[in-house]
Amino acid sequence: MTQVSINTLVQGAISGDYIVSFPTDTVPALATLPDRAELIFAAKRRSQDKPLILMAASAEALWPYVHGSLAELKLWQQVAASYWPGALTLVLPASPLVPPAMNAIDRTTIGIRVPNFPLALKILEQTGPLATTSANLSGQAPLESVAEIEAQFPEVLTLMPSELATVATALIASSLPSTVAKWTGGNWEILRQGAIELASSPIHSDTKLYPG
Repeated sequence: MTQVSINTLVQGAISGDYIVSFPTDTVPALATLPDRAELIFAAKRRSQDKPLILMAASAEALWPYVHGSLAELKLWQQVAASYWPGALTLVLPASPLVPPAMNAIDRTTIGIRVPNFPLALKILEQTGPLATTSANLSGQAPLESVAEIEAQFPEVLTLMPSELATVATALIASSLPSTVAKWTGGNWEILRQGAIELASSPIHSDTKLYPG
């Protein structure tokens, strides 16, 4: 059994020895410390060309992981203030703080997000930013229940039923992934249309998918 309390899950994540799973406002996440991102790639049998998302409890915790001009940073902060916490992932130029394992093929960008889900925020407030992805084997549909996650990833720490009692409905209902918007230097390119419609941004198709 890998079902644990929130405190044990948090300590497992902080130790760097475990992948953990918790619900978000979209699909349930797999998460680990950013510098242990290789654990997720191995568990999911995931190609290195599919980067992970850096998730945190606040935008302030994420800005050190990106870099841009003062004008760009101001614009990104305005977008974040409008949509975070929420189901919008921003793909921005990565700062040197981003561990290479997060995006091994293209180290120039990083996807960042603040989820709109109290339990996820409670965990992230204690762990700090985590490398995250949807809970599923690569190429398969996201798993939506603890039982499914435990069956597919028996080594992952999940939350015991008493910790999930107040969010059981959300675990089932929240099935849309986040919208993924990449900054191109002058506008937003939508890499994946998800739960949020980003205002005043042209939508373009792209084959690279960011989970979660």
